[in-house]
Amino acid sequence: PPPFQESVDPQKTAFLLRKAWTLYSVTPMYRFRRACLRDYARLLSASIAAEKQKGLAVEVGTELDIKVALSSLAELRGSELDHAALLVQLSSRSKASSRNSEDKLVWSGWFCSMFGDDLSENLPEDFTSLPLFLSHGAESYTALVGSWFQKTFDCCFRRLAISPQNLSWMVAMWAGCKLDRAASAVELVFSVPRLAQPLDISYAIHPEDAKALWDTVQKTPGEITQEEVDVFMDCLYAHFHRHFKIHLSAAKLVKVSTAVASAHCDGIVKILHSQYLPGVLMLLTELAISQIQ
Repeated sequence: PPPFQESVDPQKTAFLLRKAWTLYSVTPMYRFRRACLRDYARLLSASIAAEKQKGLAVEVGTELDIKVALSSLAELRGSELDHAALLVQLSSRSKASSRNSEDKLVWSGWFCSMFGDDLSENLPEDFTSLPLFLSHGAESYTALVGSWFQKTFDCCFRRLAISPQNLSWMVAMWAGCKLDRAASAVELVFSVPRLAQPLDISYAIHPEDAKALWDTVQKTPGEITQEEVDVFMDCLYAHFHRHFKIHLSAAKLVKVSTAVASAHCDGIVKILHSQYLPGVLMLLTELAISQIQ
């Protein structure tokens, strides 16, 4: 993964780290205008209030329990063809609290395109491509926000699952990353199929051992092939079988965790290291685009 651009202040994106984000793919938005974010926030706020009051109309601009803020994250884009990331935040203020008290953040979501050129370069002018959407908070709010965006910009949200093959790529890529501080263990979690009771197997590898193995497997630094990922995983499987006489290749890889990030097959990702934030988002953008296409 490419290192964090030097021009970006990691403090501006620190709030994106160490949170469990649920992934979605989003088709291009029609007639989305960056200059209208304040208007969109008012309309979305009114829509959420109307849904909460079971469909009763709410006048736009009145004070509501849920406040909506839309803002650009200009740092989060890979190339000039990418649109800046869009952050959506829902805040709540209890009716009992004073007018001067701070609002409580109850839900966050953001649209992103990190080197999403495959989708954006051939789009008509009226379309905005931000194919990756990440949400953190109650699913009910995700549904309300997603529904409003779909109706307003004629786009489609779909949950983005991560296949065992893509999880293998992630653990190989992230295990090989150089880190400037002590790294946590590389962990793989497998689900054993066709059992009366669910059974998971957790396999932890010392980060230095995982990196040393990857360095022996990778032929060209900066490039990764499917063959190299397969060899890396086969070595891990062989080591596990030698000690426990269990064939992990017969189980399903459902989660990987490294010092860079963790990912679950259900499409839940936690990014842990700011240095590799663009690299993780580039991979997730690629997965989102592949689902759309």
